[in-house]
Amino acid sequence: MKKTVFLLLSIILIATALVGCGKATPTAEPVKKVVYLINGALGDNAFYDSGKAGIDNLAKTYGVETRTIECNFDAAKYEPSLQAAVDYADVIFVISYGFEDQLKTYADNNPNKIFVNIDTVVENSKKTITSIDYLEEESAYLAGVVGAMMTTDTSIANINADKIIGVVGGDVDPVVSAFVFAYQNGARSVDPEMQVLKKSLGGVWDDSAKGKQAALQLYDQKADVVFQVAAAAGIGVLQAAAERQMYAIGVDTNQNDLEPGFVPASDVKNVGQSIENVYKTIADGTFKPGEVLKYGIKQGGVDIDFKASKQVLPQATIDKVNQLRQQIIDGTLAVQMYDGTDVWK
Repeated sequence: MKKTVFLLLSIILIATALVGCGKATPTAEPVKKVVYLINGALGDNAFYDSGKAGIDNLAKTYGVETRTIECNFDAAKYEPSLQAAVDYADVIFVISYGFEDQLKTYADNNPNKIFVNIDTVVENSKKTITSIDYLEEESAYLAGVVGAMMTTDTSIANINADKIIGVVGGDVDPVVSAFVFAYQNGARSVDPEMQVLKKSLGGVWDDSAKGKQAALQLYDQKADVVFQVAAAAGIGVLQAAAERQMYAIGVDTNQNDLEPGFVPASDVKNVGQSIENVYKTIADGTFKPGEVLKYGIKQGGVDIDFKASKQVLPQATIDKVNQLRQQIIDGTLAVQMYDGTDVWK
């Protein structure tokens, strides 16, 4: 009888312990759903594709479900795309050029959603939108140094004696203007007499033929090096460089091997890495909504990249630019931020 009672008590204790263990085990968090909402389209080999790579890494690293919504620069799609993002996702990474006001409204109306705006600062009334603000002036300054050092080095094939470089921008918006502003400053730090020719595509970001045409016009005006800040349209700038046997500087991702031997450097904006960095704080609980996150060279947000299968820059030029890069990181070289002046004159 005692054995039977002992056995029953043992069974009860074991069952109680198991139940207790079950209660102690934390309930698994539901898998987060993430949207990457862009005003433009994938396939630019630059800004938008960099962000998509980061979103893809979130799926691999955290097991989140992801969806990309492309607006293809169509204003009629902006509001429906925001609604689709809110209906689907817990976290929304958004490139909101052209629909900042709609984004503010949706963020105010959906305080339970996490909105992270990329590349510009957008503040809603409830202060819930987090913005990733890149210090593109730092890397564009270095791109300007590259351009100026190239155009004054006639030992490089096809470089003429004129102190002229160029830039093709997708639009005259504040972000592109910041690139142009710093590019010009970097070039003139090498030679104050450096002439910087500019072409804007007037809001055309996806027509490589127009980018190519603009670059060819700059080469015809004796520019040796043209910096492209024009997303997919900028691929045409690289093509023009190869066609004329001249040089172009890439943007947003390393584009040096898209036209080997004619793209000596790229001004990189690490959109994907920034997305991963911010999501890490969401995952570990340290995320703070409403912040403006500054991403410069020191933070890994922007950089200059010389890696190429065929490099035409002298090592002395690369070394000089890397020296300046380190000075920016150390704080001994303060690159002037864009002040809103008209750089397109």
